[in-house]
Amino acid sequence: MLKGIAASQGIAIAKVYKLEQPVLNIQKEDADPDKELAALDAAFKKTVADIEKIKEVASKSLKAEELAIFDAHLTMANDPEFRNMIEEEIRNNKENAAFAAKTVSDQMVGMFEAMEDEYMRGRAADIRDVSFRLMCNLTGLEIPNLATLDKEVIVVAKDLTPSDTGSLNKEYAKGFATEVGGRTSHSAIMARSLEIPAVVGVKGIMDTVKTGDLVILDAINGEVITSPTDAQVEEYKAKAEAFRKEKEALKALKDQPSVSTDGHKVLLVGNIGSPADVEGVLNNGGEGVGLFRTEFLYMKSEDDFPDEDTQFAAYKQVLEGMNGRPVVIRTLDIGGDKKLKYYTFPEEMNPFLGVRAIRFCLQRKDIFRTQLRALLRASVYGHLCIMFPMIATVAEFKEAKGIYDEERAKLIAEGVKVGEDVEVGCMIEIPAAAVLADQLSKYADFFSIGTNDLIQYSMAADRMSQAVSYLYQPLNPSILREVKMTIDGAHKHGRWCGMCGEMAGDELAAPVLLGLGLDEFSMSATSILKARKIINGLNYEEMKKLADQALEMDTMDEVKALVEKTLK
Repeated sequence: MLKGIAASQGIAIAKVYKLEQPVLNIQKEDADPDKELAALDAAFKKTVADIEKIKEVASKSLKAEELAIFDAHLTMANDPEFRNMIEEEIRNNKENAAFAAKTVSDQMVGMFEAMEDEYMRGRAADIRDVSFRLMCNLTGLEIPNLATLDKEVIVVAKDLTPSDTGSLNKEYAKGFATEVGGRTSHSAIMARSLEIPAVVGVKGIMDTVKTGDLVILDAINGEVITSPTDAQVEEYKAKAEAFRKEKEALKALKDQPSVSTDGHKVLLVGNIGSPADVEGVLNNGGEGVGLFRTEFLYMKSEDDFPDEDTQFAAYKQVLEGMNGRPVVIRTLDIGGDKKLKYYTFPEEMNPFLGVRAIRFCLQRKDIFRTQLRALLRASVYGHLCIMFPMIATVAEFKEAKGIYDEERAKLIAEGVKVGEDVEVGCMIEIPAAAVLADQLSKYADFFSIGTNDLIQYSMAADRMSQAVSYLYQPLNPSILREVKMTIDGAHKHGRWCGMCGEMAGDELAAPVLLGLGLDEFSMSATSILKARKIINGLNYEEMKKLADQALEMDTMDEVKALVEKTLK
């Protein structure tokens, strides 16, 4: 048995399809520049067509935010600077196009990997992916196409690129296991969207299995069972059937309230990245939207920041779609690992601690005011809650709220109708804000705890780094104390407190968060019904006692053991 990380829940039993990419062995050859330039042109055209085809296939099953990666690949494949560098290499050295492409690709990958900025380092993988496809097209090598699978398999790979995951056909790809990756990697996020069982970070799996081997993928416990016995196959068939029945049974909770056995009610809502995601929230019993990530509107825009009318249309669509249920829309959260094609951010030693989110908006008030006007115009179509990200100080929140108040007054003066019940709150994702929550709640209508950033800032550990991934500890008592501080700070002034990070959908965290008094849990749509089943089976008064115990413990493992014992 091999251990990994359960990235997308489920159980699958099937034969292995080992995804092995073609091996490039490109040597420098003397060549006719005109012929090589013609070959390069054809290869670029095919590369763009390949990516467009993969995006088209992927668009049938993936959300807008997940499809954005293919836009990045198309930008790379159409980049005139990238192409010019290869053409110059061919002309100057009279060498074959494949070797020229390899030379330029290696230079660019090396340059990006050496950068301090994590986002820019991450772009090295995109360059490598697009360059690999280009070189295969130049040398006539075939890249395996997972869309052509015609029998049930479990895909095993070193890693899956976004192109690979986007090509998966759910009918035949019953699950996948990769040697690298974590819960927040592209492939893991896409697997959850596709509802395909996935286990990532399975060290040594490529050396252990071969195509045709029967394996069991237990993506509930993060295990891959190789060479299973007949008894194990029967055991896991029963487990898979139980998992299927449980998923089916959860559908009965779709229109039920989220309420503990002793009558304490909370809201279970969904995280979305585009108006198209509203349907998934409603289909999974979501009681509202707890986080609409508006940055995807900006990242999809081709040549400039989206204008007021474009934004207004998107916000109106979401508010109307949720039909009066609360919708929390986060203002532009750009910077750090999120960049724009049409805007160059200033170079910073550590962009994650630099000018991003509300800091960027307060520097570029013109962009901020446009978004606030669009939001206010849309507010008459539903229950709008506006949330400012990455607030660190009371002064920052008051400045942002002041700009909101100015734009509201301007619209009313212009005779434009705006909603009467708009709530204005902030994300708590910086430890300083958690500590000062009781002061912030004098001015904010609500809080939403962004645990992904709160944990990495509290632990001083980059959550995308494998080397320190062990420090991503949502149930560490230090994090729980920050969460309690935030909830208590909100309640002190009669405000409500939600959570929109990964932790909100964590089954082990639910009892503790309920006991701490969290009012709203926002998560991926597919997690809502499971969370409702858990919460509807808990006693609020007992969970308060459990939370008090958890806060006094020393380690995350102790808290986990306590919760597991309670759930049993």
